[in-house]
Amino acid sequence: RGSKSGYIGVGGQTLVPYGWVDFCMRYRRECRTEPLVPEVVIHSKTTMKIMRRINTWVNNKIKPVSDLEHWRVVDHWDYPTDSKGDCEDYVLLKRKLLMQEGFPRQALLLTVVKDKNGDGHAVLTVKTSAGEYVLDNLNPQVKLWSKVPYRFVKRQSEADPNVWVT
Repeated sequence: RGSKSGYIGVGGQTLVPYGWVDFCMRYRRECRTEPLVPEVVIHSKTTMKIMRRINTWVNNKIKPVSDLEHWRVVDHWDYPTDSKGDCEDYVLLKRKLLMQEGFPRQALLLTVVKDKNGDGHAVLTVKTSAGEYVLDNLNPQVKLWSKVPYRFVKRQSEADPNVWVT
């Protein structure tokens, strides 16, 4: 996982999070996808500006609420259409908005991390030509993956969002 690299080292296939499977049952169109050739976002002032704008807008628009409080279940991934949600909901909305801006799906990876306390958290990893950037509801800044205080657990495969890798 050497932090000298701009890219996260990934391993083999792993279990798909239940939240993604459940999301896909409700949003079949978004998950019924053909595998794609991995692609990166060309890093530029413009793409960084778009990522920062979307990260800030979503972080400010959504009120943080646990799934238990919001949905009365332990884990529920969804779009925060009522302006409330937890980390996965922020990530799903950021991913959707970036795709609307023309960012390729295969460069926008839902990622599960552990924080300093060992608690699970979700962030959006954006694969760019200058490295992988993290959009996080706990941080207003868009940072390189090596500059965030997380241990990376698993994320979507670049080729297929329904396949997850360690």
